[in-house]
Amino acid sequence: MWREISKFGRKLVAYGLTGSHFGNISVRTGDNLLITRSGSMLDEIDQHMVAECSLYHEDCFDTIASSETIVHRRIYTQTSALAVIHVHSPFAVALSLLCADEHLVPQDTESRYFLHRIPIVSGGVGSAELADGVAGALSRHKAVIARGHGTFAAGKILEEAYVNTCSVEHACRVQYYCWLYHLSSQGNSPFLENGI
Repeated sequence: MWREISKFGRKLVAYGLTGSHFGNISVRTGDNLLITRSGSMLDEIDQHMVAECSLYHEDCFDTIASSETIVHRRIYTQTSALAVIHVHSPFAVALSLLCADEHLVPQDTESRYFLHRIPIVSGGVGSAELADGVAGALSRHKAVIARGHGTFAAGKILEEAYVNTCSVEHACRVQYYCWLYHLSSQGNSPFLENGI
């Protein structure tokens, strides 16, 4: 299974969905979960960079696992997800800081059809608040944005979680450029002041 995790780690970094050191990937395996270790480079994952932790309680492996293990654990115990990807995708992070709403409605037709709306939740890294917010949102949606922290996307398999991750970042990129155009057409863009 670590090879599958490694495959999607490379794809996430290669397609600019996150930096090498930003994010984590997990899969549920019965009463356990496999999750990338703290400090792992997502584009260089090998069998030593994946930890196996209990699904239902903290154990000794939590100390080497991702700091977001609590969030992944809550997702698995409160939703039907079998795979989770968390990345610090740049457009999703930017929009979560610019948008005061608790959700984002995609502007482009495909994203609106596929995602409907994208919840935006708050909470500190690896906190119970974040775990509750993310798991609650993923019980009704394919993906969620953690304000200032990136996306969590779920699926039955890693490929589905990856597609959901890509879909959110695409929707956020489109929304960002729409907002930028709107601001610049009103003469409010900082880019115009610099002659860009």
